[in-house]
Amino acid sequence: MRSEDAGSLSEMAEALLLDAALENIPYGFCVWSPQFRLVMWNKQWRDIYGFSPEAVYRGMTLEEAVQLSVQLGNFEGVSAADFYESYTEELLSNRSGTRIKSRELVHGGRTVERAHVYSEALGWVVTHEDITDEIAQTEMIQRRKLELERQNIRLDAAVNNISIGLCMMDPKGRLVICNEPYARIYNLPTQLLRPGTHLDDILSHLFDEGMSAGTTREEYIAWRREVIERREYGKNIHELNGRTIMMQHHPMKDGGWVSTHEDITEQRQNEARIRHLARHDALTDLPNRIEFLEQMAKAEAGLSRGEMAAVLYIDLDHFKAVNDTLGHAVGDEVIKQASARLWGTTRETDVLARLGGDEFALLMRPIGSAADAAKVADRIIKSIAAPMMIGGHQIEIGASVGIAIGPSDGVKTDALVKNADLALYKAKSEGRSTFHFFEPGMDAELQQRRSIEAGLRLALQRNELRLVFQPLLGVPENRVTCVEALLRWDHDGRTISPTEFIPIAEETGLIVPVGEWVLREACLSAASWPGDVRVAVNLSPIQFKNRDLVGTVRNALAEARIPATRLELEITESLLLNENETTLRALHELRAMGVRISMDDFGTGYSSLSYLRSFPFDKIKIDRSFMRDLGDRADSQAIMQAVIGLGKSLGMTTTTEGVETERQLQLVRDLGVDEVQGFLFSPPLAPAALANLLHSDHIKVLTQKKAS
Repeated sequence: MRSEDAGSLSEMAEALLLDAALENIPYGFCVWSPQFRLVMWNKQWRDIYGFSPEAVYRGMTLEEAVQLSVQLGNFEGVSAADFYESYTEELLSNRSGTRIKSRELVHGGRTVERAHVYSEALGWVVTHEDITDEIAQTEMIQRRKLELERQNIRLDAAVNNISIGLCMMDPKGRLVICNEPYARIYNLPTQLLRPGTHLDDILSHLFDEGMSAGTTREEYIAWRREVIERREYGKNIHELNGRTIMMQHHPMKDGGWVSTHEDITEQRQNEARIRHLARHDALTDLPNRIEFLEQMAKAEAGLSRGEMAAVLYIDLDHFKAVNDTLGHAVGDEVIKQASARLWGTTRETDVLARLGGDEFALLMRPIGSAADAAKVADRIIKSIAAPMMIGGHQIEIGASVGIAIGPSDGVKTDALVKNADLALYKAKSEGRSTFHFFEPGMDAELQQRRSIEAGLRLALQRNELRLVFQPLLGVPENRVTCVEALLRWDHDGRTISPTEFIPIAEETGLIVPVGEWVLREACLSAASWPGDVRVAVNLSPIQFKNRDLVGTVRNALAEARIPATRLELEITESLLLNENETTLRALHELRAMGVRISMDDFGTGYSSLSYLRSFPFDKIKIDRSFMRDLGDRADSQAIMQAVIGLGKSLGMTTTTEGVETERQLQLVRDLGVDEVQGFLFSPPLAPAALANLLHSDHIKVLTQKKAS
């Protein structure tokens, strides 16, 4: 073939391409000259904007078209002058050959997507597409886009302005036109880009580039031809040198076809990442609850066959205090370090997951015995207990572990997970930083706890709480000098012990409103006592997290109209275990008001002496455990004497709890204790009984008899 014949064929192909585009594209099309005059258009363009055939003519100015369009109700809310100015600015700013898209509202509330590209030979080639239905229906958008891609190939290929690879073949399988992205995706040499190149030559090159799909050259070419000969739309995914290519085949009515080719490597990677994130924790990259439960479900078949597996529920101890005091950034780092340590305790076949917050779960499969799970639980506790250095802070937390063993504790996921959670609760209730296996009856314990929690939430409204009072006898004064307020709860026909409901109140935060009620009622009761008798109220460490604790105390004193010196607040060493500035500030503010601060249960902790240096207490209450052997063991007497002497040297009064015999009274009196409390003198009394006692000489007479 002569070169001039080839050129003629190419020109004819391009002419046919443009004619076909104008006749077949299902959207409006027009061309504006560089002088903004109408060169060509189609019926769809007129219909979109409501132009009658006689209103549009060749050479019509863009300004005239805009004015007519606004008169017909298009571009609602925009004047003809404003639209013309913005549109011409948009067109003039794009002479680089780049395709620019924008949207506009036309009559009837329809949305039209307008796209233009500049050609030096023609001017601005503009397409107008009504996309209202596509916006309303996502599925329709996808099908419509595929149709628009097939119909828009001729125009887009002419301007070569789409990002995906595209080629058009005639009915005989010869290349009509292709774009630069197509050539770049497959690294096509120049000779394969010429119009008339046969499909077999291109397929042979693709085979050489690695798109064999594990077949021979002949099998690959035959397979591709089979796809084409089916004369239907098709989509295939190919791997090419580490890249993922999506090819779509679009048959045309004349027997030819258009194919699009897109490198979706990054898209596939993003999809894989999204799938990963859906089942993994973003902070630690461990499997999340969804993935863990799916892995548990897969293990059910083995459990049904008698294979053993263990589910460990893990909770970080004291993590909330880290978040509250050091902030969430440090807390996140603690979680990451903890997850790394937990990972180090597992085997390759185990599944470790973060369920959320400071909760983790471990599926061990298979195991030979429950001892295997116990060993891992012990390693977990020791690993988490090691100090962490984060942001200049030495952080010490712990871990509690609950263990359920399948199939003995359950075969189904729900049962094992529930039982492991119950065992975890048991481990936490036993002092934390330990592990516990599931045992029958734990569910009943949990239900009882939940019943107490539910009832406690309504106890104040139902007036179920009451106070009883136990006197403290001043030894030198030989009279009642202080009275301790003790909380009681009457619920469902019985009196629930504080040892049952106080820990639950502290865990749930209910101790704050309950504690406020106790403080207020105790002060109001003290207002009716003799003016030299103090009232003692126990405070939970949880109450110190309430920033308005000092204000609460001040309001209770004001409401009862008693001086601050008549109030004693008893705290335990656990409050100072995580000594912080907020707690010490509140203690100093209370003491500055005149409130006396007493350390309760002294001698039962680990660092009592150091705590006496942290804050100048007014009183030390020696725990009742020292009274049991006081008459029989010399070491108990020595300890008691040392504590009383320490209190005197520091200017603190001392009180001994649990005085139940006359011998105990005589011993502590000889040792120089300031106050005694116990059943020898009085059990806890109802308010009326206490009032009678305080206004009589019963205690004084009783103590005189004891002394004689």
